[in-house]
Amino acid sequence: MNARFRILLPIASLAVLLAATFYMQPRAMSYFGLNLLFNLAVPIALATVAQMMIIMVNDIDLSVGTFVSFVACVTATYLNDAPLIGALILLAAIAGYAAIGALIELRQLPAIVVTLGMSFVWGGLAILILPSPGGTAPTWIRTIMTVKPPLVPMAIVASVLIAVIAHLLIMRTSSGALLRAVGGNARAVARSGWSLVRLKAAAYGLAGVFGAASGICLVGLTTSADANIALRYTLLSIAGVILGGGEFTGGRISPVGAVIGALTLALAGSFLSFMRLSPDWQIGAQGAILILVLSVRLLFARSNRKKGAAQ
Repeated sequence: MNARFRILLPIASLAVLLAATFYMQPRAMSYFGLNLLFNLAVPIALATVAQMMIIMVNDIDLSVGTFVSFVACVTATYLNDAPLIGALILLAAIAGYAAIGALIELRQLPAIVVTLGMSFVWGGLAILILPSPGGTAPTWIRTIMTVKPPLVPMAIVASVLIAVIAHLLIMRTSSGALLRAVGGNARAVARSGWSLVRLKAAAYGLAGVFGAASGICLVGLTTSADANIALRYTLLSIAGVILGGGEFTGGRISPVGAVIGALTLALAGSFLSFMRLSPDWQIGAQGAILILVLSVRLLFARSNRKKGAAQ
């Protein structure tokens, strides 16, 4: 699949879903309406970029959701009551994420198993910190997340900034190219003298940074936290990366597409609510949307291969 189609498909998916939403709810076509539609888009987009960092090096992270929940609990308690201690806890968590990546590469462990195990660790720590829903969002975080810029809501502005930062970091720097090369051909990278352990640690460390940002922003929007507040983000983040044109192998990812995929999934939740579907059915419907988009991608890829063979 060429790079142009890789980004055009998620854009088209978002446009179609947005048009359908406006058709069903014309009043959503306003500043206030868009703000409601994309209210939780920012933390989902950040979690999706975090997952993208892992998929970029041919791994998959099943602990993103519980990690975001853990960060949310730390933010609503320690970061609010004792900012220095809270900041140190978050830095230690990010360092732990990087260490997990190094361990996976060093011992050649399956990432899916290790991260599944870590999901229980992060979940347990979250419950220890906040056994029941509660806590309070730090004032400065709440202020940032409720800013009302002119013309378009904060959620859309922040999503654009996330896409730009991720794109510049991964697609426009030598370090980003090197990390993508790990997913494309790890052996060639190792033969060139680079340490795969350090590179995997860097990829996981970046995932930890974006995951921590997701949890902080989530608390800024919800004003409180819960040990289970972001459990769905694991599957949503994987779906967002794939919906945005990423692939599980080869280091083929699209930072801008991943953010657009996250926006599409966030919008899908609002769209399905307008259809008065129960939350249980909404999860299945979001999966159906993902399968539909992937089917279109597969058909296009097969068409390209047939044209190439014919030539």
